[in-house]
Amino acid sequence: MGEEKKGFWSRLVAGLGKTRDNIVSGFDSIFNGFSSIDEEFYEEIEEILIMGDIGVNATESIIGSLKQKVKQQHIKDPAECKELLINSIREQMDVGETAYRFEQEKSVILVIGVNGVGKTTSVGKLAGKLKDQGKRVVVAAADTFRAAAGSQLAEWVNRAGVDMIGGQEGADPAAVVYDAVAAAKARKADVLLCDTAGRLHNKKNLMEELRKINRILEREYPDAYRETLVVLDATTGQNALNQAREFSEVADITGIILTKMDGTAKGGIAVAIHSELDIPVKYIGVGETIEDLQKFDANAFVDALFGV
Repeated sequence: MGEEKKGFWSRLVAGLGKTRDNIVSGFDSIFNGFSSIDEEFYEEIEEILIMGDIGVNATESIIGSLKQKVKQQHIKDPAECKELLINSIREQMDVGETAYRFEQEKSVILVIGVNGVGKTTSVGKLAGKLKDQGKRVVVAAADTFRAAAGSQLAEWVNRAGVDMIGGQEGADPAAVVYDAVAAAKARKADVLLCDTAGRLHNKKNLMEELRKINRILEREYPDAYRETLVVLDATTGQNALNQAREFSEVADITGIILTKMDGTAKGGIAVAIHSELDIPVKYIGVGETIEDLQKFDANAFVDALFGV
């Protein structure tokens, strides 16, 4: 494990502290408090999972899997269930190999998400990460609706040392993307990263805007691989799940960036999103710096959650 990874890992473990207190300490009292495995035992576990924002769908699967393992292995002692429970949660998180194809070929990444979730910051961090991998990156500042989004992005982009197109408030987002595609072609960019608007309260406008952007990309940049990431704020728990669901109605979402995982008791939402929407969490953020955005590793997440 490299220094950066190790630093991130310790921040993740620390950042999941509240979630751990929320979920794991509850489990321990159940495993130690019950003398036999009965319906009430399962109900208590179920309650903790749901309270921990793991989501109803994932919780039912986890409990079902746990019951099956207990039966198959003829387990009688509740204390022996902890390992089984951790493994059942791990299985829930497994969506197969999460693909980062955009790292391998010429690609366009659209990043969407409502204001206040850390979207613009995530675009800046991602630009920095890709640049560090030796990629040529062009950033399109196509969130022209929110005042200061352009200047905030410009700050990150300057720090990352990549090119930015657009950034004028009130400009037409599709026009910004059009210009950015031309720049990406001229500069032979590996990745075109688009910070796009996230106005869920007016879905019709958002759909129209995304449709226009998609049309331009299909026409002007047909050979680029497409990735669409939604940025969600982990601290909002179930609300983040609802946002992901609503965004997936207006766009073909290929992955999630989950921000603010540090200091939230709702880290279980990562499990819920995987399970309920079948969309992989691709990056998680646990802080302010570029290093604080890392690829999401479900195994490491479960280990960090349970202090394994």
